[in-house]
Amino acid sequence: MKRAIECFRERKGYATMSSLRESGVHTRTLAKLLDDGLVVRIKPGLYRLEELSDNDYVSYVDVCKAVRTGVICLLSSADYYGLSTFTPKRVHVAIPHGYKRQAVEVPPTRFFMFREKGYSVGIETVDTEIGSFKIYNREKTVCDLFRMRKSMGEDIAIESLKNYLISTNNNVSSLMKYAQTLRVQNLILPLIKGMVNA
Repeated sequence: MKRAIECFRERKGYATMSSLRESGVHTRTLAKLLDDGLVVRIKPGLYRLEELSDNDYVSYVDVCKAVRTGVICLLSSADYYGLSTFTPKRVHVAIPHGYKRQAVEVPPTRFFMFREKGYSVGIETVDTEIGSFKIYNREKTVCDLFRMRKSMGEDIAIESLKNYLISTNNNVSSLMKYAQTLRVQNLILPLIKGMVNA
């Protein structure tokens, strides 16, 4: 048991079944750790120490370790940047269109398939003490919320734009470049003008 816990800690709290086997950890030991609540199964073959559950970013790291092409998006990235007061019950994750969805068990996850043009732009990597995760930047997040306003809520899209514009590190020129790429400039530009002149 002690050796198994050490294996997890050597890998910042995460381990695959194959890496545990290579370190001499038996499947019975892993089963005991799961039964005792010391380890959580993220998806078949991927596990994490329960003690990391209190970390603010653990759900994002979990998802991005489970789904290598996953990018935190929409309401989850808006929540991360403080662009929205709404916190989603599931982690919103973008994956390339046509990519096979993974059986993620923890945390509750909602997948969105983005076509190449919408998937590949605006990705940033955030490094934390327990691992890294990919997330769309603030400008891409605002534009995505407008692009998917029918399912996400138009009020949330507008709220995110307002909060973006009043933030000290906004870059309207960059925002409009993403808006043009994602074809939402006709929605966003009149709102920006109205908010600036208000």
